[in-house]
Amino acid sequence: MSELGYARTSLREIAQNSEFSHGVLHYYFIDKVDLITYCVRQYKARCMRRYDGIIATAATGAQLRHEFALAMAESMLQDGDLHRLWYDLRSQSMFDAAFRADVVEIDLGLQDMTWRVTTRISELAEVAPPFGPAVTYGILDGLFQQALLRHCSGDATAADYLIGAIDEVMARFVPLAPV
Repeated sequence: MSELGYARTSLREIAQNSEFSHGVLHYYFIDKVDLITYCVRQYKARCMRRYDGIIATAATGAQLRHEFALAMAESMLQDGDLHRLWYDLRSQSMFDAAFRADVVEIDLGLQDMTWRVTTRISELAEVAPPFGPAVTYGILDGLFQQALLRHCSGDATAADYLIGAIDEVMARFVPLAPV
C-alpha cells in the first residue's frame, strides 16, 4: 500500500503481498478503504506518540526544538512510504467522502502533537506561542510535506533541509538562543 498508494492498490494485491489471504482481509475489512484507513490510523497514532519522550525530557526550549526537528527528519527517512500513503489518503479525502472522517481525526491528532511540542517550547522559554494550534500545524506539516517530496525525488539533503527549516521556523515562533 505504501509503495503504490491508494489508487494503484487493490485488496487482492494487498493480500498477494502479505501473509493473509484475500478472504481473511475481507473478513476483517469491508474494502481497501477500510484497510488503508485502519493502517494509516495505526501508524499515525504511533507516530504521534514518538514525540512524547522528547517533550518530557527536554531541559530547554532550544533542545526540544532541535530534537523535534531531528525526530521529524528521522521519521521522514525511516517511514517515508507510510507518510506518502498518509498524504495520498488526505488528498483522496477531497474526492472521496469515505476518507474524510478518518483524515479529519488524524489531522486533529497531528495538530495536537505539534501543539504539545510548541506549548512545551513556549513554557521552557517563558514566552507565548505567536500562532494557534491550526496555524502552527499547517506550517510544520507544509515543511514536512516539502521535505518528503524532496526525499522521494532522491534529494540527499531533504533531511537536512527539514531539520534546518523546522529549527528556523520554530525559532521565529518562540525566540530562543541558537541551538
